[in-house]
Amino acid sequence: MHNIEVKASSGSYPIYIKNGLLGEIGVEIKKIYKGSRIAVVTDSNVDEFYGQKTINSLKESGFETFKIVVKAGEESKSFKTLLEVYDKLLDFKINRGDIIIALGGGVVGDMAGFAASTFLRGISLIQIPTTLLAQVDSSVGGKVAVDLPRGKNLVGSFYMPKAVFIDPLLLRTLNDKYLNDGMGEVIKYGAIKDSELFNTLMKYENKEALLSQIDKIIFTCCSIKANIVELDEKDTGERMLLNYGHTIGHAIEQFFNFTKYSHGEAVAMGMYSITKLGEELGLTKIGTSIAIKDILIKYNLPWELPEIRTQAIIETISHDKKNIGGSMNLILIESIGNSFIEKIDKTKIENYLHKIIK
Repeated sequence: MHNIEVKASSGSYPIYIKNGLLGEIGVEIKKIYKGSRIAVVTDSNVDEFYGQKTINSLKESGFETFKIVVKAGEESKSFKTLLEVYDKLLDFKINRGDIIIALGGGVVGDMAGFAASTFLRGISLIQIPTTLLAQVDSSVGGKVAVDLPRGKNLVGSFYMPKAVFIDPLLLRTLNDKYLNDGMGEVIKYGAIKDSELFNTLMKYENKEALLSQIDKIIFTCCSIKANIVELDEKDTGERMLLNYGHTIGHAIEQFFNFTKYSHGEAVAMGMYSITKLGEELGLTKIGTSIAIKDILIKYNLPWELPEIRTQAIIETISHDKKNIGGSMNLILIESIGNSFIEKIDKTKIENYLHKIIK
């Protein structure tokens, strides 16, 4: 088992990474939680594969369990679904001595995490991420949120879990689209902080070769994120580096109403576009965007921006949380593995977008 201790200013918590961990989840949670009642929040897809297995393991360890199943998909990361979850928690008479488990991908982790952070002013939370994207990124660091019609993650909080349990074997049931989706975030970590990881990803010959080493890849990504979160828990400095590719990526997701492109696909296009902008501004080493393009192609991720109204993407970007007056803090890379934060006038960004968007 790989263990990582995240030492956040608001409290420390462990990340456990082990093949087959879900089958032992009741025993493992018993070690860190002395209560008896657990509400498991999951989605319809994950429930089909792992819902009953999780409930059975918890019951075998003596826990009284309740299951809340939401519709799979980004639309569940909403106030409508949040209110439904609150109602279920009230039906089950969940109190502040109980615990909530978020069992699922990024949508469930963010939405259930936000529910835990706000219900009765805070219920203890455990994250059990079931997708690669959630395992390497969204389950770690304590960011929880829901979307608004005008933008992604606009209502949220920082709420650290009691623990994160990661079972890489769960990825075996992911189809290629969702595995590649998660690779968008894995590639991000290599691009911003670890050229060795980036170069290693280029060497895997096929999916099986990648999956044979996926526990080590997850450990590397989580370690990078843990180190950044320890330096900047509230996302005011160093942690912004984790948003590489996300400003444009979120705008693409929003424009297509979260239906055409997955998060990892949108971030992939964002990473390439923002790296090209860095080269045009003379801040990024020429040829870096080619390296980004090549690795995105290798993992069947898009790199060219789709047909999209320029003004629509500019309006979405205008709501970005990194805006400061007439400027934005953009995440750029000087070269693979070396990232930095650059304050850029929004007019320059708009001019660039007008040039590259079809």
